Amino acid sequence: MHVHLTPKVNAVSTKTPNLKPYLEPGRLEAGCDEAGRGPLAGPVYAAAVILPPDFFHPLLNDSKQMTEKAREELRPIIEKEAVAWAVEAVSAREIDELNILWASVTGMQRAVTRLNPKPEFLLIDGNKFRPFQGYGFKDFQTVVHGDATYASIAAASVLAKTYRDDFMRKIAQEYPQYGWDRNMGYPTAEHIEAIRRHGYTPWHRKSFHVKELEPSLF
Repeated sequence: MHVHLTPKVNAVSTKTPNLKPYLEPGRLEAGCDEAGRGPLAGPVYAAAVILPPDFFHPLLNDSKQMTEKAREELRPIIEKEAVAWAVEAVSAREIDELNILWASVTGMQRAVTRLNPKPEFLLIDGNKFRPFQGYGFKDFQTVVHGDATYASIAAASVLAKTYRDDFMRKIAQEYPQYGWDRNMGYPTAEHIEAIRRHGYTPWHRKSFHVKELEPSLF
């Protein structure tokens, strides 16, 4: 897969989101989302969250639309007030083996299997998912822009993003020249120049190819 040099930057919204509390009332639903599909390095993180039906927080939104401070403030609130939550990481090696789409799906499935109580239905951010242990096609719904639609998916996006960012800051201490504490492994100019100078690390996804690092034909 090809990764472009400059990742899309999302403006932070100041508007209070109007998130739906559930798809169907009275059912134990878990929202699932991932963080880190686009970076060149590091795991992809996935989270699953069951929120109480009356959960509300004015900061909760798609994590990409939130400030880092807001995400960090909200994370312990989600962890405390959720009926259940779980976060899973899928390594760069697994990403290379499965591809990033199915690695993300695998992470969400793993997170779901750790939830207690077991959810009756899954709300999945995106448009791809597949049946797995205990869940068939009728037991989940994919939702494009689900993290901006359902509170439980938004909560999962916050957990996945904050846990992944924490991990990238940690491994940045081992490989400080790549600037992972700033770019979180995304293909920024700084990161690409570091790869050009220092090569790849065990944390890099070998299946991700950057056009700027391909040898010239001339």
